[in-house]
Amino acid sequence: MKEKGHIIKNVASGSIAEEMEITPGDKLLQVNDREIKDVFDYHYAVNDEYIVLLIEKPDGEQWEIEIEKDLQEDIGIEFEEGLMDSYRSCRNKCMFCFIDQMPPNMRETLYFKDDDARLSFLQGNYITLTNMTDEDIDRIIFYKLSPINISVHTTNKELRCKMLHNRFAGEALDKIKKLSDGGITMNGQIVLCKGVNDGEELERSIHDLAAFIPHMQSVSVVPVGLTKYREGLAKLEKFQKEDAIEVLKIIHSWQKILLETYGTRFIHASDEWYITAGLPIPDEENYEGYLQLENGVGMVRLLVNEFNEYFESLTGDNRAKNLSLATGVLAVPYMKDLIKQLNTKFPGIHVKVFTIINNFFGNDITVAGLLTGQDIAEQLKEKDLGEYLLLPDALLRNGEKVLLDDFTVEDIRNALQTELRIVQSDGKSLIDAIIN
Repeated sequence: MKEKGHIIKNVASGSIAEEMEITPGDKLLQVNDREIKDVFDYHYAVNDEYIVLLIEKPDGEQWEIEIEKDLQEDIGIEFEEGLMDSYRSCRNKCMFCFIDQMPPNMRETLYFKDDDARLSFLQGNYITLTNMTDEDIDRIIFYKLSPINISVHTTNKELRCKMLHNRFAGEALDKIKKLSDGGITMNGQIVLCKGVNDGEELERSIHDLAAFIPHMQSVSVVPVGLTKYREGLAKLEKFQKEDAIEVLKIIHSWQKILLETYGTRFIHASDEWYITAGLPIPDEENYEGYLQLENGVGMVRLLVNEFNEYFESLTGDNRAKNLSLATGVLAVPYMKDLIKQLNTKFPGIHVKVFTIINNFFGNDITVAGLLTGQDIAEQLKEKDLGEYLLLPDALLRNGEKVLLDDFTVEDIRNALQTELRIVQSDGKSLIDAIIN
C-alpha cells in the first residue's frame, strides 16, 4: 500500500517554502485539509492566495503552515516523484510496439511502456486510453488538461482490439467523444501497418476522427518501425515506394476535403512517407503550425526554412575549415543539399557527410533518433573526420549525454579520438555549428 504523503526533494532558494522552513526530506500530507493524489491536484490546490499546508518532518512532527501569497504564485517545492504518483504502464500488447522489438540486456528504463494521460499533458506522450477510467477522463476535463495526445491507430473497434491485443481497446475510443464534449483539445496518431489499418481502414479512421474537429486538432500518420528483433511477434511488412505513394494519395485527398469543409488539413503524413515515395516535402503552410513535430511531421521543412532564413542574413567569407557530420539514412540527402548551399557563401568550409547504417536495430530503421553509439563509433573508425564531428541532438534523450545503447558522448569521443559537437535540430544551430 502506498504510503500517504509526498516526499519533498528540493526547496527553491528564496522561495515561500524556504521562508516557511520547509526542507528537503519533509513530507507534504495535505493542502487545505485535502490529501493530494498527484501533481495536478497539487498545482490546482496551491494556486489560491491563501493555503494551509500540513507538513510532516522526518522525526514525525507535523506542522500546519498558513501561507498568504499572490494568485498562482509558486511556493517553490519539488517532489521526489515528478507526477507525485506512480507512472501508469501500458497494458496493451500492440502488434507494432517498438519496445517489444528491443534487444535484451538494455537499461531497464527503455523497456517501460508508459500510458499515462498526465505524461501526455506534461511531456507530449501519446496514450491509448485503454488504461483510463471514467474518473480519469473526468479529472482531465475538470482540470482542463489540454492538449492530450492519443494513439488511435484505427477507429474500427474490432480491428483496434486486434492491433492493441486488448479486448477493451475498441470501447476506449468512446472516451474521445467524452473528451471532445468536455472541450479538451486533442492530437491523434495513427501508426500505419501494411495490410492492416491502411487503405480503406485509413480512410475510415480519417473520416471518423474528422467528426471531432476542432477539439481533435490534428492527426499524424506514421509508418510502423520494424527492427530485426521481431521473433514471435506479428508478421509485418515494410512499406515500399509504391505503398508510400498510395498512402500520400489518401492523405492529400482528405486534406483537400477537410480544408474546404473545416478550414484545416487536419491529417498529416510524417516526413518518412515523402522520402520513401521520392516526393518533395510540402511547403510550410501545409503543416499548420507544426503540431506534430514529435512524430516527424514537418521536421525537414522546418529545418530547411530555418536554414534558409538564417543563410540569407549571412554575407559569407573565405574562412577555411574541414569537419564532418554523421546522421541517419533519411536525413543524409537533405544535409548534403544544405551544405552544398552553404558552400556558395563559404567555399572554404568542407563538410564530409557520413551515413550511419543502423546495424543495432536493423537496416530498416533509418531515423537519426534511433542510432546507437556503437554503430557511430564502428562506422566512423579510422575515418578522416576533420577538426570535429557534428552529431544531431536527436541521439540523446531528455537532455542526457547517453545514447540508446548506453554509449555516452564521451565514449564516442574516446573511440574516435576527435572533438564532438552535438547540434540542436534547427537550421540556425546547424549553420552555427559548421561555420563558428
